[in-house]
Amino acid sequence: MAKANRKNWLRAKGSAAGSKVTFLELFFDLVFVFSISQLSHALAAHYTPLGAAEAALMTFAVWWVWIFTAWVTNWLDPDKMPVRGMLVVLMMLGLVLSASIPEAFGDKGLLFAGAYVAMQVGRSLFTTYAMTRVDRANTLNFMRISTWLVVAAVFWIAGGLMEHEARLIAWVIALVIEYAGPAAGFAVPGLGRSTPSDWDVSGAHMAERCALFVIICLGEAILVSGRTFSELPVSGLTGIVFITGFVGTVAMWWLYFRFGHGRAAHRIEHEATPGALARQAFTYGHIPILAGIIVHAVAVEFMFSHPHEAGDFGIAAAVLGGSGLFLIGNLWFKGATSGRMPLSHLAGLVLLILLAFAAPFIEIYLLGILATLVLIVVAAWEYRSLSGTSPAPTLH
Repeated sequence: MAKANRKNWLRAKGSAAGSKVTFLELFFDLVFVFSISQLSHALAAHYTPLGAAEAALMTFAVWWVWIFTAWVTNWLDPDKMPVRGMLVVLMMLGLVLSASIPEAFGDKGLLFAGAYVAMQVGRSLFTTYAMTRVDRANTLNFMRISTWLVVAAVFWIAGGLMEHEARLIAWVIALVIEYAGPAAGFAVPGLGRSTPSDWDVSGAHMAERCALFVIICLGEAILVSGRTFSELPVSGLTGIVFITGFVGTVAMWWLYFRFGHGRAAHRIEHEATPGALARQAFTYGHIPILAGIIVHAVAVEFMFSHPHEAGDFGIAAAVLGGSGLFLIGNLWFKGATSGRMPLSHLAGLVLLILLAFAAPFIEIYLLGILATLVLIVVAAWEYRSLSGTSPAPTLH
């Protein structure tokens, strides 16, 4: 009876229902709207090299807890009550995690670490139990994953008990352990290591989940533009910055969704080892995309608050870095799923590098306009070169 009940917790592979994103998964993602907002505000408020390092670490952590949950719900059915209960608990812990982001390197370090560890280890142990006597390969797989997460948890909690740079170092070690896990096949003495064949995922589900997360991030960038614009006096300059921020966000949406998302979903769905491609294109490849959108949101804030600033390397790095990181992520993502690097994206990165040399002599709002124009040029180039091809090419 236990075996039959637990088997009912799994998605029905190979069916349309087995790959659809459920309403509960969308509800779960609402917590991460708050997370992305907290991350962008934390970076803008503490825009120093140390503050940027701290924001980067928390961005890696937030992405990792989200993408691991997306992998788990690729196997487990969120419409089943036990799985639903697990996701609701994760939502509550995710809210605690998000709320502690502004003081994660202050008084709420242990709260941040505790919520993160509870989400990562708790979800993995739950999935191990759900797979027991139902799917032996994935039972072993999640036993290995749980082992790696428990080892990393030691450094998360230890870091929460430390202060300042010691906390940052401990948490970097924890992240390195977790990020190295998939690449190392979560190898554990006595349990072996996972293989690409163990990661039999639904490509359509994984592609849609990641696309929805990108939408969340783009939504935060739009909210930043709208909120800041509403708080400032109406002027020609604020109007120009508002339009620049909005158009830049739209260009990012176009670059990701016009040719990237659809082709990736088709490719992974027809891949012999979809897990290996999903790990490369989604688990790792989306990190620069996420970071680029967050930095873009911060850059829009800087364009509103320091429009005439010139020669500030830090602010210029945010303005150009947001677009650059986003292009790097799309280059990685599209290269992994199409087998070739888009020349348009490489050219866009070259243009941004050239702009970096001219940045000391250009006012910030003008630099933002130029960075946005680069994204528009890249999007137009890609559209012109691929508009005659199918968004979902036949695989050979």
